[in-house]
Amino acid sequence: MARPFRSLSERVHRHKLLLVGLLVVVVLIVGGLVALKLRYGGRTVPFAKHVTAPLLPSSALQVAAVLDEAPGNLAVSAGGRLFFNYHPEGRPAIKVAEWIGGRAVPWPSDEFQRERGPDEPYFDQVFSLRIDRQNRLWTLDTGFHGLRQPRVLAFDLAGGKLVHRWDIPRELAGLGSYVQDMQIDPEGRYVYIADLGALNEHAAILVYDSRTGQGRRVLEDHPSVLAKPYIINAKGKSMDLLGGLYKMHLHIDPIALDRQGEWLYYGPMSGGRLYRIRAADLHNRSLSPAALAARVEDYGPKNQCDGITTDLRGNIYLTSIEEGAIDLLTPQRQLFTLLRSDRIRWPDGMSYGPDGYLYFTDSDIPDVMMKPKSHIRASAPFYIFRFKAPAAGIAGQ
Repeated sequence: MARPFRSLSERVHRHKLLLVGLLVVVVLIVGGLVALKLRYGGRTVPFAKHVTAPLLPSSALQVAAVLDEAPGNLAVSAGGRLFFNYHPEGRPAIKVAEWIGGRAVPWPSDEFQRERGPDEPYFDQVFSLRIDRQNRLWTLDTGFHGLRQPRVLAFDLAGGKLVHRWDIPRELAGLGSYVQDMQIDPEGRYVYIADLGALNEHAAILVYDSRTGQGRRVLEDHPSVLAKPYIINAKGKSMDLLGGLYKMHLHIDPIALDRQGEWLYYGPMSGGRLYRIRAADLHNRSLSPAALAARVEDYGPKNQCDGITTDLRGNIYLTSIEEGAIDLLTPQRQLFTLLRSDRIRWPDGMSYGPDGYLYFTDSDIPDVMMKPKSHIRASAPFYIFRFKAPAAGIAGQ
């Protein structure tokens, strides 16, 4: 007769353990959400945009490619070959493609688009493309926030042969990093990479010497690479994600060299200022971090921006993601709206092509980031645009 009482006691004990376990899970979930809110969902303030009457009519905008999935970045060769990557946030099957005859053709091969052996390079999360003056196509892979291997690859443009590889060391782009844009110097030697630190919140610039195979991380957490608490409102779509737990105001993103390779221009996506520093100073390992930081120059105003490039006259072109526009920052450091169109949803990467055309991708981030494939498909088509710029630049950059 004693067994039922022991069974009842055991059941009560088990229920208590279950309740305690559930309470622990709830506490962990709530604690995690609070931590997420504190780290990524803090206060935001309105951004004071710089907007003028466009210098070019909206009719200047031309469609270069119509896509089923969102593009990320692009590079156009001097011969007019159009290369682009599909945006990693869209989880594409094809990572890098060339636009040929009105369709996207995987480049340099189908095999490179999927995981291969442990020592064989492949495209994982390609975020940036550049063509240097030595006729090589460079790709930058984020390594999925540093959880996998961040990587720089260079290919001979003529035959698609891999000619250079740099597996970025963990001490330069570790867990929580997000290496997502780059520039190649005129000699094809130095690579400058923006790490916006999307998860670890430690933004910096990486400088890589492809001759020596040595890289280093500079200006980490310097004010010039850090975002301000501006929420992005892209044409009425607020980048206030996960119910406000993640408010998108990102660190260093746009990065570009002048055409002589003397100055590197850069700034946070969510920030109102563009900065520059001499490339020679970035190469100078004898400068202390403080001495290098002292050589950063506040160059001029900008809007919230995802991509920039420069022309041969010293103008800087910047995407204006809130306005669906392209801005122009003159050598006199005056900011103008160059081109605006209702067709532009989120202007992203930029590249000059031949004949003075400036190309840019429209990645439509609000309809891609953290969205199911069904939503992305319903938001198609996506576009690569171009327009005739006021001055010529260097193709591929």
